[in-house]
Amino acid sequence: MQYDVTNPEDEPFTYTITFSLMDEQGRAMSNVEETVATVGAGKTVRRTLEHGGYPGGGVLDAGRVRILDVERVPSDETPAPASSCPASGLRLTADQGDAAMGLRVVGLRLENCGSRTYSLEGYPALQLLDAEHRPVEGIEILRGTDGIPMAGGDDGPPRPVTLRPGESAVSGLAWRNTTEFGEAVTVPYVRVRAEAGSDPVMVAPHLDLGTTGELGVRPWRKDETGPDRGMGDSGSGRAGGQGPYGRPSSS
Repeated sequence: MQYDVTNPEDEPFTYTITFSLMDEQGRAMSNVEETVATVGAGKTVRRTLEHGGYPGGGVLDAGRVRILDVERVPSDETPAPASSCPASGLRLTADQGDAAMGLRVVGLRLENCGSRTYSLEGYPALQLLDAEHRPVEGIEILRGTDGIPMAGGDDGPPRPVTLRPGESAVSGLAWRNTTEFGEAVTVPYVRVRAEAGSDPVMVAPHLDLGTTGELGVRPWRKDETGPDRGMGDSGSGRAGGQGPYGRPSSS
C-alpha cells in the first residue's frame, strides 16, 4: 500500500506514522511504525507500507489500514540513530518510558559517541511543547524528583560527570498523571538539551501530566550499567530498541 507524506512547513521535518492493520471484520490485528526522514520544506514524498506478517497472508490495502498517530520533528532536532553520531559527538535519546499506579517515568540517555572527553554537571534543559511545537506554559519543572510522589530520590545534588568516548550519562523525567480540579494537560513533545547552550533534540514522550502542573527531572549521573543494559536507576529501568524519537523500534 502506498501513502504520501506532505511537509507544509518551511524547514525539513522527519515524520513517524503509526498504522493499525485491520482484519476483514475491522478488528485491529497489529500496529506498524514507519519513519519518513527529512521531508523537505513544502515537499511530498511517497512511501510503500509493507508488512510481511499481515494476518493470514492477506492483502494489505487502504481499507484495512488506519492511522493511529503522526509525530513530526524538525529534522535537525531528530535524535540520532545508533548507527550515526552527531557533529557534537553526543547522542541524546529518550527511552519508551514506564508507568505504574499513576507514576510515569521516561529515561534520558546521553552517549559520548565522539572522540573527545565530555564533562557536564547538573540537569538536562527542557522546553515543553504542544502538538504545534509551541511552548506549554504553566508547568513547573522541578529539579529533582523528590517532590513527585513515589518517584524515589535522586541520590543527592548534581555531581560532575566526565564521559570518555563510548561512555554514557543518564537522567530521567518523572510525573504523576493525577487528574483533580482544572484542565488536564498533555505535552506531546519535549525539546531537550544536555545542558544550556547544547544542541537541542526533540523527543515525543507524550507527557500526560493530568492537573498536577509538575514535572520532575533528575540530574545527570554516570551510567555504570553498561551500554546495553537500559537506563539503570536514573532512568525508567526498561531496556529496548529505540526509534528516532526515543520510542521502541517496530519489528
